[in-house]
Amino acid sequence: MSRFLNVLRSWLVMVSIIAMGNTVQSFRDHSFLSEKLYTGKPNLVNGLQARTFGIWTLLSSVIRCYCAIDIRNKTLYNITLLTFFIALAHFLSEVFIYGTAAATIGVLAPLMVASFSILGMLIGLQYLEVEETSQLKKRN
Repeated sequence: MSRFLNVLRSWLVMVSIIAMGNTVQSFRDHSFLSEKLYTGKPNLVNGLQARTFGIWTLLSSVIRCYCAIDIRNKTLYNITLLTFFIALAHFLSEVFIYGTAAATIGVLAPLMVASFSILGMLIGLQYLEVEETSQLKKRN
């Protein structure tokens, strides 16, 4: 496996662990979301919304962790990549469309993580294709 894919796997595990922490925080105290993320309209954050956010974050975390374990699984890889696109779209829409989030570090951090992850995973696709091609040549 290429060095880049190993770094990408480590990145996915790190992002997954951080997301699990955010999940716990969302269930423990919903003020976390109104103080760090949805600062534009904090009155819209309630316990139900925080738990829903927590479940989405947990699901994303599990998918990303499984991808780190089995990075050669194309379906899982594409679903993982999609989770980052969805997260990017969510936070951008909350800032620019709905106005529920402001461009604070609490929002900029997940935007940067999603952006870097998308870039890394798109580059990783090239490495996976090269590996697959070389494996096919070895078989023949």
